[in-house]
Amino acid sequence: MLNLTHKNVHNYFKLDGYHLNAADLCRIGYSFIKEGDAYERAIGEFFLDWFDHKDYIEMTTSGTTGLPKLVRLEKQAMIQSALATGDFFGLEPGNKALLCLPTQFIAGKMMLVRSLILGLELDVTLPSTEPLAYNNKQYDFVAMVPLQVQNSIEKLGNIKKLIIGGAKMDSALEEKLLPLKKTEIYETYGMTETITHIAAKKVGETAFTILPNVKIEKDDRGCLVIYVASISDEPIVTNDLVDLVNENQFVFLGRIDNVINSGGVKLIPEQIEAKLTGRITNRFFVTGVPDTVLGEKLILVIEGEKYDFSADFFDVLGKFEKPKEIVFVPKFKENENGKLLRKSSLKV
Repeated sequence: MLNLTHKNVHNYFKLDGYHLNAADLCRIGYSFIKEGDAYERAIGEFFLDWFDHKDYIEMTTSGTTGLPKLVRLEKQAMIQSALATGDFFGLEPGNKALLCLPTQFIAGKMMLVRSLILGLELDVTLPSTEPLAYNNKQYDFVAMVPLQVQNSIEKLGNIKKLIIGGAKMDSALEEKLLPLKKTEIYETYGMTETITHIAAKKVGETAFTILPNVKIEKDDRGCLVIYVASISDEPIVTNDLVDLVNENQFVFLGRIDNVINSGGVKLIPEQIEAKLTGRITNRFFVTGVPDTVLGEKLILVIEGEKYDFSADFFDVLGKFEKPKEIVFVPKFKENENGKLLRKSSLKV
């Protein structure tokens, strides 16, 4: 285990049913780049990057912790991340996995790395919003973004362990997943800088539990600080407000970037949204907009056509949590991971 390098391919590894070594994968990589569809070209480029002489790969972050930027990820750190995932989720050589995420992003890349290092039998499919639509196979391990999960609920029984990341899972989706007892379903927490997830929680649970070899603390803003020695000598400082349960668990409260200061009262949109989940059928979010009196005023933004609310509709909210205005937007904007772009959506 300690001597693993990026040149190693586990002897249990399979790609679409075939045992392949590094040389095979490089040949497939060239073929994908030359003749494949867009998602296959991305896989081909990854294989050539992974097996080259460099000990790192370069990629652009999603912008979760700030503006998108080019980062250099050590291949050895990616291997250690794969091993930690295998340990945390109890993955074993020969387990069947599905890659249905775009390989341009870290989540897709790491499904390939996990398969190569842990010896998974990996199937590859087009990264669509309905990845299981024409697939009735049984899988031990699959990673999806929330929109893919939403569109695959009827077939999730074919998956033993499902991890969800890329965007925050809302309470409405979580409620739909709770009755699914055949599948172990986890929401994950992570970002490109941490080489995907560093923590996970089962649906229905409140606190995230960190993976092996991860340490956490809070800074003076109340935001999560992550230490992963295999990734970086420096702490990874996030903009995520958290409560620390203990040294191994934390509760995500919301993004400090989203906090609304309305008349001196600090409001966390994610907490207000949780109270409204299930009461509003359309997608929605709350945010702050400039106000001459309050500095910022809280507004509710709903996707779809305008409709009216009853007088007591917002009684579930605290005095300062009730929106001063309701805005209807025809269609929300999202990034490629399905993450809601709040500011861009308001500019429609």
